[in-house]
Amino acid sequence: MAETALIEVRGLRAGYQRIPILQGIELHAARGEILGVLGHNGMGKTTLMKTLAGLLPASAGSIRLEGEELVRLAPHQRARRGIGYVPQGREMFPGLSVRENIAMGAAPRGRAVQAAVDAATADFPVLARLLERKGGALSGGEQQILAIARALAGEPRLLLLDEPTEGIQPSVVEEIEDHLRRLARERALTVIVVEQDLDFLANLADRVLVIQKGRIVRELGPAELHDLQTIDEITGFGA
Repeated sequence: MAETALIEVRGLRAGYQRIPILQGIELHAARGEILGVLGHNGMGKTTLMKTLAGLLPASAGSIRLEGEELVRLAPHQRARRGIGYVPQGREMFPGLSVRENIAMGAAPRGRAVQAAVDAATADFPVLARLLERKGGALSGGEQQILAIARALAGEPRLLLLDEPTEGIQPSVVEEIEDHLRRLARERALTVIVVEQDLDFLANLADRVLVIQKGRIVRELGPAELHDLQTIDEITGFGA
């Protein structure tokens, strides 16, 4: 699998000042694959996303995107090479309109704004009537959809999502599931999604990696996420 991977991560280490968090992460994902990452708070999930996106420097290891080493590149350089990132809490621009948020997402790749807006409203029709509304005036679910649309405006090959269902109503969660599955299939978009919602991961992911104390300790199939005894033994999530 690693030979045909879109992204391949080997021996990745990172942390904050002198506090190590990632302890030699190894993972890969193929083009069009949706890879879930499951773990309790404090296990390194967000640190992993930030390190892959370039917001946190790696102290060791390798991040290769279709064979190109990215580990020393800045976040904007990784964005230009095809990495989109939606952080936990969304962090869209609340004072900008939906249209302007999408334009900000298109900028790193030099994409025409109208083409990005047209694609975003085709992918997420709910945004069509919200284009002139400020991001901060949207509901939580609308903000999450906008954050994903903004990341997709850069035409990424790899989309990183950190806790996309947090604080979102179930109907919007289902809509996000449907869109991500379609995009992965139609555009061969690779997605790495950090999540604690077992049902969301079971419905969406092709594989799920369990992270504990900065290490990948287990790989699960989606069906195994419905086995609460197995999940409880590995993570305590079933308790």
